Amino acid sequence: MSSGQSPSDVAYIGMEVLIAVSSVLGNLMVVCAVVLNRSLRDTTFYFIVSLAVADVAVGALVIPLAILIHVGMETHFYSCLLGVCVVLVLTQGSIMALLAIAIDRYLRVKIPMSYKQVVTPRRVGMAVVLCWLVSFIVGLTPMLGWNRQQPTNGSLGGGGGGGNLITCRFENVIRMDYMVYFNFFGWVLPPLLLMMLLYVEIFYMIHRQLNKKITVNYSDTRRRPYYGKELKLAKLLVLVLFLFTVSWLPLHILNCVTLFYPDCVKPNEAIMVAIVLTHANSAVNPIVYVFHINKFRTACRKIWDRYILCKDPVGQLPQKGSQRGWSREGRLRPFNQNTIDLGTLIQSKFEG
Repeated sequence: MSSGQSPSDVAYIGMEVLIAVSSVLGNLMVVCAVVLNRSLRDTTFYFIVSLAVADVAVGALVIPLAILIHVGMETHFYSCLLGVCVVLVLTQGSIMALLAIAIDRYLRVKIPMSYKQVVTPRRVGMAVVLCWLVSFIVGLTPMLGWNRQQPTNGSLGGGGGGGNLITCRFENVIRMDYMVYFNFFGWVLPPLLLMMLLYVEIFYMIHRQLNKKITVNYSDTRRRPYYGKELKLAKLLVLVLFLFTVSWLPLHILNCVTLFYPDCVKPNEAIMVAIVLTHANSAVNPIVYVFHINKFRTACRKIWDRYILCKDPVGQLPQKGSQRGWSREGRLRPFNQNTIDLGTLIQSKFEG
């Protein structure tokens, strides 16, 4: 490791630490809000929880590893490769979660009457498992041999046993043809384009439904509130998709430059900014949810008051049936008291 750090290195490490703390705390709040608030437990928020879990792992695992790599950590080849593959798995997990969310919203608008029969909790669980299975396959592919390890006993050899140490850098273990042709062109760009097409179709169907003439039919009177709510949530999810795309495209563009123009010198500051953008995306989603979803904002405020500030939750977190039971008890208390008094009076009469 280098003994001294430049001001840009110190700024980079400081930003990474701030992003890591924000990402872990913010996305844990997302998970807790969905778990503790029944009104948030629908299919879309299950996929949002999957996305939040990936973002928590980015803050807890990926960013500390990125800091160690930045300062020049020396390790064995496969140890470094495994750490980099974890980053690829979590990135792909985020992409697959966003794609699942887009498909879910499309089905909700396309088949609103039969949506609950088609999108069952069991199928949602299977979809989450499938998303992570694909993410592990895509992200761990370099571990199967598509990496920069030399077939001979070169300086990059060493393996996971007692071989030579290397300076753990992304370019030292990952081949750029994998990153560009397989990862970016195969599993990043196509899902992003598909999501854009799905949201275009979603907006088209929603506006077509909202522009229909309202009749006295009961279903027509409920149509506008339903599609109005879907339009609002679709705009939020498009914003999340846009932020993800803007955050990750610069790094993939730099990878393309590295592959197609190997003699081109990339400024170190540009690489650091691109890396910080990818990590910052993990911290920004909870902020978007808080500002755009009223139920989520209310749930986060109650969690903050109850578990962080340790305020008395009585009267702040009412549960269904609790107020009803309290009022019933309040109504029965005078009756029970009068019954006891009447019994005492009768007993005293007989004794007299």
